[in-house]
Amino acid sequence: MNATGIEQLRPFRVPMRRRFRGVTERTGVLLQGPAGWGEFSPFPEYGPVYASRWLAAALDAAGRDFPAALRDRVPVNTTVPAVDAATAHRLVAASGCTTAKVKVAEPGQELAADVDRVAAVRDALGPDGAVRVDANGAWDVATAVLAIARLDRAAGGLEYVEQPCRTLEELRDLRRRVEVALAADESVRTAEDPLRIAGLDAADVIVVKVQPLGGVARALEVVATAGLPAVVSSALETSVGLAAGVALAAALPELPYACGLGTATLLTSDVTDRPLQPVDGHLEVRRVAPEAALMDQHTPEPDAAGELLERLSLAWGHLSRAAPGGVADDRA
Repeated sequence: MNATGIEQLRPFRVPMRRRFRGVTERTGVLLQGPAGWGEFSPFPEYGPVYASRWLAAALDAAGRDFPAALRDRVPVNTTVPAVDAATAHRLVAASGCTTAKVKVAEPGQELAADVDRVAAVRDALGPDGAVRVDANGAWDVATAVLAIARLDRAAGGLEYVEQPCRTLEELRDLRRRVEVALAADESVRTAEDPLRIAGLDAADVIVVKVQPLGGVARALEVVATAGLPAVVSSALETSVGLAAGVALAAALPELPYACGLGTATLLTSDVTDRPLQPVDGHLEVRRVAPEAALMDQHTPEPDAAGELLERLSLAWGHLSRAAPGGVADDRA
C-alpha cells in the first residue's frame, strides 16, 4: 500500500470483556498520518470492497483535521450486552450515564430474559433515564410488534427501538403498527441508505458510524442529506477510532440523542493510557494517540499481524481503483 503521508501502520488486537456482536476481540490496524491517528477495524466477515470504506475513514482521520467542533463534550449512553438482569442493573448503576442501550433478541435467549433485563435497567436508571433497545434486525414484523409492546411496558416507555427488523421494507411496515420510535442502524452503511430510509418513511432516527460511512466529513454530509435526527455510534473501536465518532458528534448542528460511543469500557484494555471513557455520562472531544507500551502489548503474533496488514492492502487496492463515491458493498 502506498498512501501519501502515512508514517506508521500498527496492527492491534484487544480482547473484549465479554462476547459482543459475535466477537470476543477487536482487531485492526492503526495508521499515523500528518493530522494524527486513524483506525481501520472492519469486522472479520467484511470483504475488501466494503472494508475499503473503513480504510477511507482511517485515512481521513490520519490525513486531515476533524471538522470544527460545536461542543467540547458529547453525551453517551451506556451499552448493556445480553447479560442477566442482575448484571445489567450493576453495569448501568456503575456507568454514570442517564441513557442505556440494551441488547435484545440474542440468539438462544427468550423474550422473557430481554424483558427482565430491560426492567432491571429501568430500575437502575430511575424514572428520568432513557432506555433504548437494539435487536440487530433479528425480528420479523409480527414478532417485533409483540416484542416491542412487552419491552416498552418493562421500560416504562422506550426512547426508541434500534433496527428491530432487517430490511427497510419491514421497518416501514412495522413503523405503521407501533407507536415507539424506530432507529435504522445496520440499514445505514452507504451514503445512499439514508435517502432510501427517508424516502420510504422507514425510521424516525438514523444511527451513523464513521468507519462504514468513510470518515467524519462524509458522515456529516450523509446526516445533512438524510434530514433525520442522528445518533452517532461506535463500531466497537479502540479510543483512536472512537475519537473520530466523538468528532462527528461534536460537529453535528443538532445532537438530540445521547451517542453510542461509550464502548471503550467493553474492552479489557486500550491502546492509550487516556482512553475515551465516559465521565458523568459524557465523552471529552479530543484526538487520541496510541501509547507505545500499550501498542506493543496489543501487537498480534506475526502471522496474525500479517493477515491484518493484508486485509488493509486488499482494501487499499479497491479504494485506489474506485471512483469517488463508487465503493460497493460486499458484506455478503
